[in-house]
Amino acid sequence: MIERPDAMQRVRLAHTEALLAQLRSAGPLSRAELIRLTGLSRTTLFDIIGDLIARGVVVEREPALSGHRGRGRPSTTVSLNPSAGRIVGIDLGRATITVIVATLGHDILARGSRAVALTAGPARRANAAIKLIDDLVQEHDIDLRALEAIGLGLPGLVAGRGRSAGGSGPSVAAKQVSTRIRDRYGVAVVTDNNSRLAALAEGTWGATRDVRDAIYVRWSDGVGGGLIVDGRLARGANGAAGEIGHVSVEPDGEPCPCGGRGCLELLIRPSALIEQCARRGVTVADPADLVARARAGDPPVVDVMRHAALLLGRVLSGMVVQLDPGKVAIGGTVAHAGDVVLDPVRAAIGQLAIPRHPRRLDVVTAQFGDEGGALGAVAAALRLNVPEPLPALPTA
Repeated sequence: MIERPDAMQRVRLAHTEALLAQLRSAGPLSRAELIRLTGLSRTTLFDIIGDLIARGVVVEREPALSGHRGRGRPSTTVSLNPSAGRIVGIDLGRATITVIVATLGHDILARGSRAVALTAGPARRANAAIKLIDDLVQEHDIDLRALEAIGLGLPGLVAGRGRSAGGSGPSVAAKQVSTRIRDRYGVAVVTDNNSRLAALAEGTWGATRDVRDAIYVRWSDGVGGGLIVDGRLARGANGAAGEIGHVSVEPDGEPCPCGGRGCLELLIRPSALIEQCARRGVTVADPADLVARARAGDPPVVDVMRHAALLLGRVLSGMVVQLDPGKVAIGGTVAHAGDVVLDPVRAAIGQLAIPRHPRRLDVVTAQFGDEGGALGAVAAALRLNVPEPLPALPTA
């Protein structure tokens, strides 16, 4: 039976969409990498790429020869045409807004941060984010007529892809913010927890990109996290996956806004650590000062930080037993203390996470720091309607 032309066209369209999905997710890739990731034959893939180049949808990039030490000339790469579309990523944190404007080819056009009042409501926070976007667009002369989507990261129990902590839709505050931004720019807004988005950024381009299973912790004014499971960002049945800060470590401890008691976040967030230093007679000005004193070896501060890291490590050890990740990445303000906090985490995991089981687990500092949430928001927007696992990116 001869296949009808319309059926053949549908197959061709599906193959083209699969190729474009990989380029959206991973950025520039060689033809060999695209063959591996899409499963297309060499002839089919080359034919589709030729057509997309002729239409201006994708472009070829010459290899960067500086620093190349391998044999032969590096392969050219294919990427989405940077002028064909724009993506905005927003991390609307508790005290800071971070915005990144990028191309479909994964080039960053502009980035910026701005303080926002802790007491600001959803409308005020949305307007502050819009003002920052508009200022960056004007300052860097960016044309947003090609804007395709916006990724939005928010703190707390925010469900991704239409789900919420209640399982019936986005939280009220998240919906108010995303609706205001969507109405302003007229494109789809992908909303998720900002720590979970930071995990996505690390898994896509950062510290955990070389493993399929990873745990990310954001240790900052809040304590959040995210899980990469078999290459996918886990959101959970109710949008609460990765909320490591709300694991109870003192069941009879102080009440937490989440409704629990003695949550990890209450004990190890920077404000709590600064109070613990004060009880030891050490005045610490702010989280940056806390980290600086720890790195300088101030004994009371180091003791406070190590104890907090030990608590974190104990919670992580249970997650390590369950997930068996290849890496644990710790980001956020407190992570800047380096081995002062990483070593106790490593020690706790080594002692508690089935110590006789041979495992290779690296505990590392996250690569993207304070920009992780906004970069993850860009990654989420790039993956809009693409339910594929994170691709295996080429190594440098």
